[in-house]
Amino acid sequence: MAAAIEDYALVGDLHTAALVGRDGSVDWLCLPRFDSPACFAALLGDDSNGRWRIAPLGAGAATRRRYAGDTLILETEWDTGDGTVRLTDFMPPRGEAADIVRIVEGLAGTVHMRTDLTLRFDYGNVVPWVRHHQYGITAIAGPDAVWLHTDVPLDSHDRTTAGEFTVTAGQRVTFVLTHQQSHLPRPKAAQPEQALADTRGFWENWIARHRYTGPAGDAVRRSLILLKALTYAPTGGIVAAATTSLPEQLGGSRNWDYRYCWLRDATFTLQALLGTGYVAEAKAWREWLLRAVAGDPADLQIMYGLDGARRLPESTLDWLPGYQGAGPVRVGNAAARQFQLDVWGEVLDGLHLSRAAGLTASDDGWDVQRALLEFLESNWQQPDNGLWEVRGPRRHFVHSKVMAWAGFDRAVTAVDHHGLDGPVDRWRRLRDTIHADVCAHGFDPHRNTFTQYYGSTGLDASLLLLPVVGFLPYDDPRIVGTVDAVRKELCQDGFLLRYRPEHEGVDGLPGTEGAFLACTFWLVEALHGIGRADEANRLFQQLLALRNDVGMLAEEYDPATGRQLGNTPQAFSLVGLVNAAHRLGTHQAGQ
Repeated sequence: MAAAIEDYALVGDLHTAALVGRDGSVDWLCLPRFDSPACFAALLGDDSNGRWRIAPLGAGAATRRRYAGDTLILETEWDTGDGTVRLTDFMPPRGEAADIVRIVEGLAGTVHMRTDLTLRFDYGNVVPWVRHHQYGITAIAGPDAVWLHTDVPLDSHDRTTAGEFTVTAGQRVTFVLTHQQSHLPRPKAAQPEQALADTRGFWENWIARHRYTGPAGDAVRRSLILLKALTYAPTGGIVAAATTSLPEQLGGSRNWDYRYCWLRDATFTLQALLGTGYVAEAKAWREWLLRAVAGDPADLQIMYGLDGARRLPESTLDWLPGYQGAGPVRVGNAAARQFQLDVWGEVLDGLHLSRAAGLTASDDGWDVQRALLEFLESNWQQPDNGLWEVRGPRRHFVHSKVMAWAGFDRAVTAVDHHGLDGPVDRWRRLRDTIHADVCAHGFDPHRNTFTQYYGSTGLDASLLLLPVVGFLPYDDPRIVGTVDAVRKELCQDGFLLRYRPEHEGVDGLPGTEGAFLACTFWLVEALHGIGRADEANRLFQQLLALRNDVGMLAEEYDPATGRQLGNTPQAFSLVGLVNAAHRLGTHQAGQ
């Protein structure tokens, strides 16, 4: 059975990423890209669905683990009765092909080790043909080929390749797994020690560029490194998470594929990158955004593939039982075809943020934005599925209307302050009309709170974003009332739910979900904004304590079990941490 979600660490090469458990097992790896079929899928099944474990013979979880400084090089150590050993895992910067390198180093005594490699292509469904060579093995099936280079003698039994060896103090034993398309020649494998130096140099040079000096510096740096690890380098797109189908409720069916790029995340991600000095990454993300949304504005999607692909058909993998039995396992995401009104505003808001930060604009970029505004002008009154991709009826979600307001507000600013051209008087009137509409139909004066959608009595954590986008200032009594109401009605043991799934059948799905970490970080910002800095700081510290031992956060948290839930590591959670820390460090209450 797969380990707890919080027991995994990440290694990656900016094209894909692997999850490594405390027991030294790689239980998840998609090759050659984040969204490719997995060759190790034990995370969503069991050992027979593919994994690669290296550990002391008979040992369980490691004694300790850590990343080597501010890098993505994972060091896992076991203290045994015979000695101490370290396993170093990393993926070097992508060259000719994808490599995962594992180095076993003796630290004390003599430790008996074992490696078990079970390759299963196509998400654990295809057993490859394995051939043994002097350098290791070759495994081929269909479009995939893998080469394992090691000096350890290997045998194959029950469709698993295994080997036992000993390591003494000062001795190093290396393994290099290289993937390539099977019709191409065998690529040159990474040289382990040089690859280690290259990988360390890459991450140390990258993190040295950060310009963050606020609170929780270690946590912010680790979050930035993990966010960078979720970047698909060829295009600049940032995936929402490295996994699919990790459940939002243990044993439940709210299991989705997050290996794609959400427009919802655009502004928050740009804020995190620009606020910490990563202008090049912000520019690459903005360029990905412009390419992805180019075309008919009516065809705008809520998410796209790593390269901007639009077709992300959803299907289930019936041969995988799901994480600890939580099925179904899904690949693709049908929510890509939903109508979410807010994404037009989020794209416009993100591009406005880029413009305000001084990123070079282009005529083509402004043309795209004007086309989006034209669509928004004719469709802002339509009901939609909301930013949470609810699969229930379309409604007039307050957050969606506010983001439509934000789109026109940013357009007015572009003309008034950045010298761009457009019908600014008409946009100004539309902005004011939407503002009045939201205040008239999306606000409950008896409870002094905005509501989830027009006519609803329910609440939504996204209401905390109203002052963030400038719809109303933090010191407006309606915002203070909304923060209080959201905190009272959506908090679960101190952490915030997105909404109450059972309320009014809003999302059309069975079961429940955990507290949403990004939303709880929004609450940190909201509390600070309305002048409750001490409460904001206490909540922020509680959130920091939820990170696992190597600083990772999944999408959600279950206070009852103390378990992380949902796909991991979650970019939205990491971005929430960075932006909340930035606000606590640089903004005064009420601003």
